[in-house]
Amino acid sequence: MNQFAFPYAFLLILLPFIWRFLWPAAKGLHGDALKIPFIKDLEKISIKSGALWQMGASTEGYRLSKLFWWLFVIWVLLVIAVARPQWVGEPIRLKNESRDIMLVLDISTSMLAQDFTYGSRRIDRLSAVKKTASDFISKRANDRIGLILFGTRAYLQSPLTFDKKSVEEILWSMDAGMAGDSTSIGDALGLALKTLKDAPKGDNKVIILLTDGENNDGSLSMPQAVKLASEEGIKTYTIGVGSKNSFLGLFLGATPGVDEKGLKALAQATAGQYFRAEDTSTLQQIYNYIDKLEAAPQENRFIRETTELYYIPLLAAIILSFILALVVRRAK
Repeated sequence: MNQFAFPYAFLLILLPFIWRFLWPAAKGLHGDALKIPFIKDLEKISIKSGALWQMGASTEGYRLSKLFWWLFVIWVLLVIAVARPQWVGEPIRLKNESRDIMLVLDISTSMLAQDFTYGSRRIDRLSAVKKTASDFISKRANDRIGLILFGTRAYLQSPLTFDKKSVEEILWSMDAGMAGDSTSIGDALGLALKTLKDAPKGDNKVIILLTDGENNDGSLSMPQAVKLASEEGIKTYTIGVGSKNSFLGLFLGATPGVDEKGLKALAQATAGQYFRAEDTSTLQQIYNYIDKLEAAPQENRFIRETTELYYIPLLAAIILSFILALVVRRAK
């Protein structure tokens, strides 16, 4: 699509006509005429000499002479160049503003409890978390994702990054018990808050904390963690996983239950939400729901590729001016 950056510049096309009627005429034997200082040179031009027009004393005032229209064409080309013709491409939507999302995942040995199913086979909690969290990461195309794994200790496995593949590789390679057998929710949350706090300032920071137990280790108690999260003001979604009546989970060493009270308090203090997942389907729905809640801001901003074309009429005007000067010079 073509357009002009300064369309009002076309009003300048009328300037020669305005000048023609407002400029005072010269008095002489042949009546009123325009003052043209190089008229004697133009009178010498003839068709025999190869001129593009013919001038003579009989053309009083040279009002409609070919010279006038030749100069007028050059003027029009200059005006078009001033109006800045442009070629504008199709609109391209700008990428939405990204979010910083920190995934905080419990990998204590209790996550080995096989009370989840995938398809027709029974799987452990950690395998279900890997599958659903990986799907969530792949959907957040414009976001930076970080990963913290915790058990007895909390470890930053991936700082905030746009490299989703690396985060997913770390996610799939983790095993239950790598960080210890107990659960330090407070320490993991504290590490997540510190990591996000050190990131560039912005309002789009989110923590998603998943665990199947209660805070039974570490230096930060659950009330202390809730207070710290509230002070930082970073929205935190908490997810408790595991069947409430899982005899198999207890047999495999799972913790007695999720600290729902503490996780709810944490979510409430940070304007987040608490979710409970007792099966793979519910866990997937939770991640999908969070994905919708934390959709990237839609500003509907567009840009268009713009190519300047002013040089074309400008070059044409220069060439015509050169030809005019050459013709006048040869006619002397």
